[in-house]
Amino acid sequence: MSKLNMKFIRNILQALVLSLLCASANGQQVPMYSQYIMNGFLINPSLAGRDGYTSINLTVREQWVGLAGAPTTFAASFQSRILKDSYISKSTSVRKKLIKPTKGGKVGLGGYVFNDNNGIMKRTGVQLAYAYHIPLSFGGEENKLLSFGLAMTAYQFAVNTNGLIYDPNDGLLNTFDRSVFIPDFNFGVSFTGPKYYAGFAMSNLLRGSIQIADGTSTKKSELGHYFITGGVKIPLTYEFMLEPSFMLKSSDMFNKSFQADLTSRVYYKSDYWAGLSWRTGDAIIAMAGIKIDRFYFAYAFDITLTDIRTQSMGTHEISLAVKFGESARRYRWINAY
Repeated sequence: MSKLNMKFIRNILQALVLSLLCASANGQQVPMYSQYIMNGFLINPSLAGRDGYTSINLTVREQWVGLAGAPTTFAASFQSRILKDSYISKSTSVRKKLIKPTKGGKVGLGGYVFNDNNGIMKRTGVQLAYAYHIPLSFGGEENKLLSFGLAMTAYQFAVNTNGLIYDPNDGLLNTFDRSVFIPDFNFGVSFTGPKYYAGFAMSNLLRGSIQIADGTSTKKSELGHYFITGGVKIPLTYEFMLEPSFMLKSSDMFNKSFQADLTSRVYYKSDYWAGLSWRTGDAIIAMAGIKIDRFYFAYAFDITLTDIRTQSMGTHEISLAVKFGESARRYRWINAY
């Protein structure tokens, strides 16, 4: 194969790979979650330990079921609030709860491991987050929090060539950099009140360097991603509550990547919920969940609106969570913060 042909093929391969990574918000440079409300910590590090509990979450997402090489995501997270003495949760009614630490612990810690597969692309990594929560009181209301979070992330970006058909004598593919290690940082800020919340997060602050092909050539970089979230809790009756919310997503390629998730959920006694979400240009999402004691289970089904619906049977996402900390004795040993 001539040098001219090899250079041409190399340029085509790089263009294809970069288009898979960066072309739109539907691209999977970062994992996509339909139930962003269930565990917002996966998107915004400032939410680590926000509610005062110690939480363990598991999320599994199978996208475009039935389509070969479709994206799959696995994420397991842990987060906790470091409190001075103890944590007490008091309920005055089904709708109204007073949840706050007995002495102001302001530090939240968390971390998660993830595995995200998209065709021949694979990202496997870990994230560690630190959050600082500042209690606020104004407008006649208490229990408000202004939170800041910074996360360090490190992951392996790899290309799996198993099953691919290509010329074994091709000099380019035989010297392929099939795996790169990328360290980076994410940042987030959020504001939480008894009836509303809002947040902003940025990922890939360093625009981690990545090169799919010959690593001796000029490096390429990942895109930065931006997330804006918000919601409000509206009591309907003594037992029912409505929660409309949104998540706006974009990247450095704003004109090609902007996307919005518009969601509305109805709660019954805070233990059961169901809702619908519309992801612009992509899907309608039906979701439901249940809380039993300290255990949470939620399921979402994405009904694809694009042409890919003819090749897939939709997307399934399952979230499981368990929260500890209702007993004040849970935090008696913590006195360093």
